[in-house]
Amino acid sequence: MKRVAILISGGGSNMLALVQDMAAGGYATPVLVASNDPAAGGLARAQALGIPTAAVDHRAFPDRASFETALADRIDAARPDILCLAGFMRILTPGFIRRYRGRMLNIHPSLLPKYPGLNTHARALAAGDAEAGCTIHEVTEDLDAGPILGQARLPVRPEDTAETLASRVLKLEHRLYPAVLRRFASGDRSPLMLD
Repeated sequence: MKRVAILISGGGSNMLALVQDMAAGGYATPVLVASNDPAAGGLARAQALGIPTAAVDHRAFPDRASFETALADRIDAARPDILCLAGFMRILTPGFIRRYRGRMLNIHPSLLPKYPGLNTHARALAAGDAEAGCTIHEVTEDLDAGPILGQARLPVRPEDTAETLASRVLKLEHRLYPAVLRRFASGDRSPLMLD
């Protein structure tokens, strides 16, 4: 059974979707939920489920490299086979990414390659896009540019705001990320497309 570590920065709704699917499917086990924010709500949610947690506050370190060294120490102690970024809001350095190359996944709230980075929903609305969605990709040194492992899409409604679109896309994320992790854990890296 694969061992999965999950990195979060907030409430951890995608983390919960992953954990629930691992429990239901029996294909992997969560061995760590870590955050760069000790106040992240997802840490308490993981603790309530009996999952080991770690808070590595990026503000306590003088630079990105020392923060990443401390974070990697906590991750490596859990011996994960797969590392899932689930709303982890820190840009990682090439050195950190190379350390976990080929086994680190990320979820992004746009149909990559459109709108890497932040403010994806507002950017999709400003562009007049007919559809929006989310992407799971392998993490590489280029921001939000690794091989695509899955996408899910939905139509943009005329009344959508960035907030309503974000809420609707988040529901897609909760379906897509577990489905892609299941396949990835079995060695299947072919892209999964959900509608």
